[in-house]
Amino acid sequence: MNNASLQKHPTNSLRMAQRRAIGKLFTHLALLVGVFFMFIPLAWTISSSLKPAGDIYLFPPKWIPDPFRWVNYAEAVTQIPFWRYLGNTTIITLTSIFGKVLSVTLVAYAFARLQWWGRDFFFVIMLATMMLPPHVTLIPQFIIFKELGWIDTFLPLIVPQYFGGPYLTFLARQFFLTIPRDLDDAARIDGCSSWGVFWKIIMPMSTPVIAMVVIFTFNGQWNEFLNALVYLQNSRNFTLALGLRMFQGEAAASWHLLMAASLLTMLPVLVLFFAAQKYFIQGVVFTGVKQ
Repeated sequence: MNNASLQKHPTNSLRMAQRRAIGKLFTHLALLVGVFFMFIPLAWTISSSLKPAGDIYLFPPKWIPDPFRWVNYAEAVTQIPFWRYLGNTTIITLTSIFGKVLSVTLVAYAFARLQWWGRDFFFVIMLATMMLPPHVTLIPQFIIFKELGWIDTFLPLIVPQYFGGPYLTFLARQFFLTIPRDLDDAARIDGCSSWGVFWKIIMPMSTPVIAMVVIFTFNGQWNEFLNALVYLQNSRNFTLALGLRMFQGEAAASWHLLMAASLLTMLPVLVLFFAAQKYFIQGVVFTGVKQ
């Protein structure tokens, strides 16, 4: 139905507008219901972290603690060497972020902006590695790190981050393709090398995709459990994920303290995401722009 026919039949136009409004209403209601159910585990975790130990097993469950036991958080960080585990996790995460951002942006820049023999072929090979489950390479990697003498150190968790990664490299490449090539040409006329174009032109304009890489890497390394379990043996080197698992085994009845420690572990991830949410969304949107 064209605009002329809609003008001749205002009733039809009104009905179509009403149908759209009703459709949007039902869509938003469905999304709100989904959000409600998704937040139930988080709400229960927060509630449990503020309850006395005996209130965890009440039925029907009591959602609002009475009284609020804020001391649970202080007790939770004393049950295990929380601050040592926090320091270990912070060291691993920050060094991994630096290596991931450096390697991913360099490789993505080479795939997106430079012309070299076999570029597209190697890009396809890199993407094909995404189909390889990480568990398949776990044993060969363990043998390599054992021969290097890196077992029970942070190196097996940090060094692989300096070799990029197919998924984040693909997203960064897609973002770099959205940057006009005229900027590269202008910089080269002014005497910039390829490194100069990367550092002075591409990187300052790539805040969204860098934020995306930082968030993905931070979340992955902060919550890493399997590799930490495989490579770390001395409890002094444990990360927060291993510490919480050990806490769960040693104090199975102290679920209120475990919930408090879990929330403290979760807090940095939430703060980082909400602080960089704007850039993260921009990075995801721009990586889908077709050139």
